[in-house]
Amino acid sequence: MDQHIAESIGRPDLIRLDDRLVCLRFETMKVVSALAAVRHLLDTGAVRRGDTLLDSSSGIYAYALALACHRHGMRCHIVGSTTVDHTLRTQLAVLGATLEQMEPCSDLKLDQKRRVERIHEILAEHPEYHWMRQYHDDIHYLGYRAIADRIREATGADGLTVVGGVGSGASTGALARYLRADSAGSADSADSADVELVGVQPYGSVTFGAEHVSDPEIIIAGIGSSIPFGNVSHELYDTLHWISFDAALAGSVDLLRRHAVFAGLSTGAGYLAARHERARSPERTVLFIAADTGHRYVDTVYARHHEATPIADLAPREVPDQSRLALPWSRMRWNRAPAAAAAVSS
Repeated sequence: MDQHIAESIGRPDLIRLDDRLVCLRFETMKVVSALAAVRHLLDTGAVRRGDTLLDSSSGIYAYALALACHRHGMRCHIVGSTTVDHTLRTQLAVLGATLEQMEPCSDLKLDQKRRVERIHEILAEHPEYHWMRQYHDDIHYLGYRAIADRIREATGADGLTVVGGVGSGASTGALARYLRADSAGSADSADSADVELVGVQPYGSVTFGAEHVSDPEIIIAGIGSSIPFGNVSHELYDTLHWISFDAALAGSVDLLRRHAVFAGLSTGAGYLAARHERARSPERTVLFIAADTGHRYVDTVYARHHEATPIADLAPREVPDQSRLALPWSRMRWNRAPAAAAAVSS
């Protein structure tokens, strides 16, 4: 029996949608990383019960950290993006978290820059606060070990392709690292499992060099970034897909219509990429991550279902490098290369 709702929310479902196509479905994925990170900080003495944990968030991590703080008797202070909606603001308030929300801003890079500046101001005023640094501290990998074990038991780890939005790098990076590890726990061994990692990015994201291509709709929240993230281990990724809002909308609608999975916009993008990778490699099992439910996207995505392009009409443009990226969907082999200089966190 769970001792707190956060434990239940963080436990994903494994759903076989079709032959060799598996959905790893979360209610709120980042609860997994937040719970494990806070538990680790408490166990190592880095923080104590009653301390204040601080971070910046565009939405989902704020909720996850608030739940982890509620679970472990901590205080929570969030510097929130303009994208934090009324429902989440209300939940945070009732959970006892403090939210400082940035003023509306159409420039994502400026929004992220202002949030980081505010974090530093708060730390100068309250040096006793602990900054969680979800984008840069790899303690956020820890919670995915048990999930990787569960995936290995259900699907095996050989001949497996994992597809997911890159975002902070923690979920896809951790799953690949743990799944590739051999029985001795080393992912560097010649005997490590055959696991390929496919990252999904929005156009405009600096993480893998697409900052020069803009999406006329919106940048898909949570799977890209306008600033470098330290938690992204570029050398873990085999292939990348850049997917536009319109294509991700089509994927989200098809996923609900075909498989009854109601999930967020990043999941629609991952679903498109996963279907394509399965078609390319018939011998492999493809698992894609559904990081959250679709409730935040009812008006912006699902209410527009009549506009959705049939996914049979969509296919990625194969590109040799980022200079050839084009909307609505591009695919490139990354081959576990290191990060470009512009994507390295200082």
